[in-house]
Amino acid sequence: MLRAALTSGGGRLTALLPHHHARIFSSSYSSSSTIASLFSDPTPPPDPAAAMQSAGVDLSHPDTVPALLLDPGLSGNYPAASRFFSWAASDPAAKAALNSRSFNSMLQLAAAHGDAERFWSLVASMRSRGYGISKPAFRAASESFRAKDMARDADLLQEAFAAHGRNAAAAEVCKVLRAPGKDDASKLAMLSESGVEVTDELVALVVEKVGQFPQQAMVFFRWVEQSAGAGISWDKVYNAMARVLGREDCIEEFREVLQKMRGKGLEMDRDVYVTVTDRFLKRKMVEDTVDLFRFMSSRPEKLSTDYFIFLLKKVVATGDLDLKLVTRVLRYYQHAGNEVKDSAFDSVLKSLRSVGRLGESGRVLKAMQEGGFEPDSAEHEKAVIAMCDAGNLEEARNYLTGVEESGHKLGPKIWSCLVQKYSLGENVDMAVSCFHEMLEKCGNENVGSALEALVSGLYKKKGAKEAFQVLKNLIAEKAVVPWQTTYKYLIHKLIRQGHLKQAFEVLGLMKSHGYPTFVDPFIPHISKSGTLDDALGLLNATSLRGLPSRIVYVRLFQALFKEERHEVAQQLLSQSPDSIQNHADVRDVFNRMKLEEPVTAALAEG
Repeated sequence: MLRAALTSGGGRLTALLPHHHARIFSSSYSSSSTIASLFSDPTPPPDPAAAMQSAGVDLSHPDTVPALLLDPGLSGNYPAASRFFSWAASDPAAKAALNSRSFNSMLQLAAAHGDAERFWSLVASMRSRGYGISKPAFRAASESFRAKDMARDADLLQEAFAAHGRNAAAAEVCKVLRAPGKDDASKLAMLSESGVEVTDELVALVVEKVGQFPQQAMVFFRWVEQSAGAGISWDKVYNAMARVLGREDCIEEFREVLQKMRGKGLEMDRDVYVTVTDRFLKRKMVEDTVDLFRFMSSRPEKLSTDYFIFLLKKVVATGDLDLKLVTRVLRYYQHAGNEVKDSAFDSVLKSLRSVGRLGESGRVLKAMQEGGFEPDSAEHEKAVIAMCDAGNLEEARNYLTGVEESGHKLGPKIWSCLVQKYSLGENVDMAVSCFHEMLEKCGNENVGSALEALVSGLYKKKGAKEAFQVLKNLIAEKAVVPWQTTYKYLIHKLIRQGHLKQAFEVLGLMKSHGYPTFVDPFIPHISKSGTLDDALGLLNATSLRGLPSRIVYVRLFQALFKEERHEVAQQLLSQSPDSIQNHADVRDVFNRMKLEEPVTAALAEG
């Protein structure tokens, strides 16, 4: 109606204005011509509003600006019309009069004159104000663009008009969904009566706006299921539903969606799966996450190993550890035709370590076995070591025993680890027992590391003498061969605690295993506080095939003289074999001491 009025002359325009101004617009061009005159010059008058008011133009009426723009008096002078509109858009008083019809009228003018830059600038301004392109303005502008061979602008206008239509439809739907005081049934009825067409684009737009409000989304989706035509993409609809409803407060609705997807033969998009999985795990909904993994595993296209490993790590690290879920994840993955590689357990161990659950390694590996995983000896060894690292020694020992009884042969390294951990703990007797069990299962080779740890643990808990007795029995009964460092360690500790006799025996054991004589800690100890019998004991222990060690004698004499224990040195010399007494090195030591004695005495007298 307005378009017809605008193109029929000034009579209608005059009717739209206040009656007391009607006489001023007796000509169809009077008002628009006045404005055209005011804005014909690029520089407008200082106060256009006052000039228009004196000319009787009332801009406050909502129909005034649209009528003026399309009246021939102003529309025939496009530069003036453009300046007038720009002024009105910036003037505080006139700005209030610019409505959607005003913008649409100016759009028609811009298109009619081929001013694409101004046209799209106006479209942007309209969007910012929430205005849309009217059908009359769309048709007129499209005709103008086509007539001027501006096909690109015509196509862009088509897209913009369609987008506005979609946005308007989405806004209308959202308004119904948010209607206060309306129950779900009422909202469904209102949507059915709205006449809005259900399209893929509408679903996407509405979901974006109501995605944070699951109840509104459920009403919308029920309406979509009732109203959508054959052209709707149900795959997109149900994936949008799953993305929105995959949350703790509407889990039943989410499961219903999954059932419908399965019933329709639809698949969940991977990005939706990742989004929902992340949301579930943040809420520690581990079981629901595993159920969703089952749904995804049944799809024809296999899930990548990364999804499986990611979920497995989360199951063992998130919330309370549920071993049944570990088993289920393995079963779902393998039933889908996938193979679980050995590296999967390495990833699990990292997650267990990160949350302080290494002690559960054995139980987790058993749960993985129940799910179809077949670990080899290396995986079992990793589980035992992990339990040992966590201090879960009793379970580690039971697990190790059970694994070996099932036919796996684990190396001595694993038993050694267990012995060492027991040796560091409070129950050193268990370390001894475990060491014996290790010897029975693995033999007495490659036990040096475990034996050294055992000796150290025994010394710390029960003293050096007890550690020596255990070592002595193991050598005699089990023919074990300690490391040289183990012997040296024990000698130091025995001397420190005053057990010289046992320390001499250790020297004998070292000799029997072909290690060189270790006298270094004995010499200073005996020279400072040892008796003649102590010195003779060391010499007997270091003799080779009954022959005394000249080097040990010389070192011992030198040390005794250094500590000024001449009497003990003389006593030892008197009980030494002739071969030692007459040896040049020994005589040299004593002669040197005799020469030094007068000098020392003289210095003392002076």
